[in-house]
Amino acid sequence: MILRLDMASDVPIYQQIRNQIVLGIGTGALAPGESLPTVRQLAESTGVNSMTVNKAYALLKSEGYILIDRRNGAKVRPQPSDGVPGPELLHRLELLAAEAAAQGISRETFLSACRGAAEKMRAKGGN
Repeated sequence: MILRLDMASDVPIYQQIRNQIVLGIGTGALAPGESLPTVRQLAESTGVNSMTVNKAYALLKSEGYILIDRRNGAKVRPQPSDGVPGPELLHRLELLAAEAAAQGISRETFLSACRGAAEKMRAKGGN
């Protein structure tokens, strides 16, 4: 797994790791049940502190993207079959819509951008 981290970014490294893994899951680059590198392996390959990777994995677990088992390590969680967004995702979408509105982005432009992002994910192999 290759992650692109920007050490000069204002986005915290743990959040960048989380975002890259979520993108991998969304595009199908990381399949349900696929094992992720250990915390130590990912820390060494990216050159970041293992606590940073651990924080990213804990966040991914709490958000339901991965499962962590002491024996088998971290794995991509199988996707729910109902396809209905959970309350956490709905909350984040509501916040994103509010941020767009606060920046003067029209509803139509926001929805168009969402459709474009979804199409981009599909083109990369996501659902």
